[in-house]
Amino acid sequence: MTETAVHRSRDRIGVLGGTFDPPHGGHAAAAEAAVAKLGLSSLHLVVANDPWQKTADAPITPVADRLAMTRAMAEGLSIATGQVVVDDREVRRGGPSYMADTLADLGAEYPGAELLLLLGTDAAALLDTWVSPDEVRERATIVVMHRSGESGGPPPGWAFRDLEADLPEVSSSDLRIGYAAGAEVGDLVPPGVDAVIRERGLYGTGGTT
Repeated sequence: MTETAVHRSRDRIGVLGGTFDPPHGGHAAAAEAAVAKLGLSSLHLVVANDPWQKTADAPITPVADRLAMTRAMAEGLSIATGQVVVDDREVRRGGPSYMADTLADLGAEYPGAELLLLLGTDAAALLDTWVSPDEVRERATIVVMHRSGESGGPPPGWAFRDLEADLPEVSSSDLRIGYAAGAEVGDLVPPGVDAVIRERGLYGTGGTT
């Protein structure tokens, strides 16, 4: 997948941010559902440089490895070439990653475009804890992706759009534990991601020689 997107007036730009440590089948399914159901002109997979709400809890895999895994996932998506952008702007910006800043950058890059911020129910519930939440609210349409029968959304006062999708139940933290324990978890990540993990010896896999 190319890492540049064609600029068009009145674009609808999807923004799926994350640590991607590692990217998994849930991320891939969310990306494909968003493009198919929201009529996106492009989808930006924004890799966090310093996910400040997570770094206090556990070490984060180096960003070069997380970018490589995210690129591998993007290459395997059933989405037209050019629609998916592996976006490293937060890495290039450095420091803690704030979505308000990323949305401001995207708004300047795509003037007149509608930005749709894609969130799961857990992330949506924490919107009020983000840095500059009012700026996030002003700059993007919030889209909460959820499984059939799943409930949840932003705190009161946030307008948002629901998007039901067939999302597998998998977490990056469980995958890291599984890889470290030698469990068979490779089928829970896209094949290209599993290959990067094993080639680079991430999560205790040892790497290739």
